[in-house]
Amino acid sequence: MGNEYHWRQTVKIAIIVEGKTETAFMPILRKFLESRLQQMPKLDTKPQHGRIPKENKLKRVVKNFLGKDGYDAVIALTDVYTGTKDFKDAGDAKAQMKKWVGENPKFYPHAASHDFEAWLLPFWSKIQQISGGNRAIPSGSPELVNHNNPPSYRIKEIFEQGKRRSYDKARDAKRILEGQNLMEAAAVCPELKAFLNTILSLCGGELIP
Repeated sequence: MGNEYHWRQTVKIAIIVEGKTETAFMPILRKFLESRLQQMPKLDTKPQHGRIPKENKLKRVVKNFLGKDGYDAVIALTDVYTGTKDFKDAGDAKAQMKKWVGENPKFYPHAASHDFEAWLLPFWSKIQQISGGNRAIPSGSPELVNHNNPPSYRIKEIFEQGKRRSYDKARDAKRILEGQNLMEAAAVCPELKAFLNTILSLCGGELIP
């Protein structure tokens, strides 16, 4: 991967995401990248309004983005917890997506374990503040919070406890992340760090150690 696009003026990256939560994450991601890159990439989210395509459909989508749409790279970001048992863990999710797409050096599969909200858990005090709830932060690594009660459920529960309003993925994910340092989450979320490092590498930036 390295700095293969470093010489280009603007790197064009398509990010295939599941839906609203990941799209709400993009302004926070851009702000983070601005602090670490001399030249910002053109990042376009491609929400699937559900889950990431599977098998030949994913291969076709990636091929179209790299071909007729002219993107330099395509990143796919899936949850491990999709409501099905397709993926055992983040490693399995990435391996399956890579297998579906085939050998393509411009495709980068990534997974949020067990769902995107794992990357919000490091900011639990902000979640408490917004929700009005006082539940304790789930124990252990955010990305290991389990399938039976994944991070999105934990956040929904604290919002219900706070009784101000129900958790809204797009609105509240953005509010939780506003003003926060993504490095704090990357330090305890290896899959988030890997996702950020893929973008930094494509744009000639310094990787997160």
